[in-house]
Amino acid sequence: MAEWSGFYPCTCIAVDVQAYGGNNDRRQSEIQHDLPRLLSQAAADMGLDRSRWHIQRKGDEELAVHPMDGTEPRLVDDFIRHLVSQLRAYNGLRVPAARMRLRAAIHHGPVELADNGLAGAAVVTTARLLSSHHLYDALKADEGADLVLLLSDDVYRSVVVGGHTTLSTTDFRRVTVREKEYESDAWLRVPEGDARPATPSRSGADHQSQPPLGNGPEGGMVRHDYRGERINVNNFAAPVDLRGGVVGFGSADG
Repeated sequence: MAEWSGFYPCTCIAVDVQAYGGNNDRRQSEIQHDLPRLLSQAAADMGLDRSRWHIQRKGDEELAVHPMDGTEPRLVDDFIRHLVSQLRAYNGLRVPAARMRLRAAIHHGPVELADNGLAGAAVVTTARLLSSHHLYDALKADEGADLVLLLSDDVYRSVVVGGHTTLSTTDFRRVTVREKEYESDAWLRVPEGDARPATPSRSGADHQSQPPLGNGPEGGMVRHDYRGERINVNNFAAPVDLRGGVVGFGSADG
């Protein structure tokens, strides 16, 4: 574990489990066991050892401090990507009510190893970002998301705008965080948003959520199951080019 005296430039990464208090005692204990494991595995997947970080734990919440050493872009990019992957695998084995969903915030600045934890304005700023209603709202708006992230304006501009990650500025949305004495712009991202297919609206046709037919550019397999409720009946009064189409014949009575 790296040690330093006084204030030292660090990256602060905070995470908190959504709706932790709504779980029973056994599930809360399980979350407290699994959360550090998922975080450590995400770091290991990108070649970092979290045992060398300073970590301040609080049940379902954690603040990790990593001395700035040039890996900052990878913490914003690779670490979050691997953490999302770990959460997806973890949640895929559980019923929806037992999913672990995280709010995360990243900031950087001088941090001191104090007598009762970590001290400095950077630590406070990270806590304010993590408490922002924008993260709660993002998880509520996207039920499929396992993690939502806020970057401080400083991190966003130095790491993302600076072109030091694989991320694009279009991956983020600017928000204003107002928490207690803190007020500043921050940048919101839902990492899984681009990877998940859009959920069809209830008014849309059911076939939109089905695998594609044929072996065209969309891939997929031919479906042989008959679903009468998905049949569209059309009456043609003129010649129609049906090359590449699938046509069935039947009476008006089905």
